[in-house]
Amino acid sequence: MNNLCALCGKTDERMVSVDGKNICTSCMYGEAEPVLIYPIGFVRNNQQKAVRGFGLNKKDKLSRIELFESQKPFLYRLEDESKITVIYYLHKSGTVKSVFHRGLDGKKTGVFASRTPNRLSRLAIQNVKLIKIEGTTLYVEGLDAINDSPVLDIKMYWEPD
Repeated sequence: MNNLCALCGKTDERMVSVDGKNICTSCMYGEAEPVLIYPIGFVRNNQQKAVRGFGLNKKDKLSRIELFESQKPFLYRLEDESKITVIYYLHKSGTVKSVFHRGLDGKKTGVFASRTPNRLSRLAIQNVKLIKIEGTTLYVEGLDAINDSPVLDIKMYWEPD
């Protein structure tokens, strides 16, 4: 990768690519420091990222979220919830384009007006139906995450009034 920033011309080992141009982290994020986040488990299903375009090559109705054994104390009364919110990492996201035609309806939008996995933060959040819990494995319905996606957090589903 070329280590020259398209905006300032400086060199930086940590470049991000947007619209096919390398941009240094200083131009992209200013003086903000990176955030360190550990996964609490991983998604297990048969879903894989589509080779072309958007979406998945196969959509599984059910996915498993296999949490680390260390997460067991945090599951207290989660079975009382019918829906949960899953935050996960898009570990296989592709090239970031600032403006593109989104896959849902073809409308030309920016990343923030879409559900594309091709985003700089690589973070995804999704509300899913909680089917059951066995030990530290959660069975959920409606999760778009692909197999082996790192799970970063789980929250109870909440819809504001």
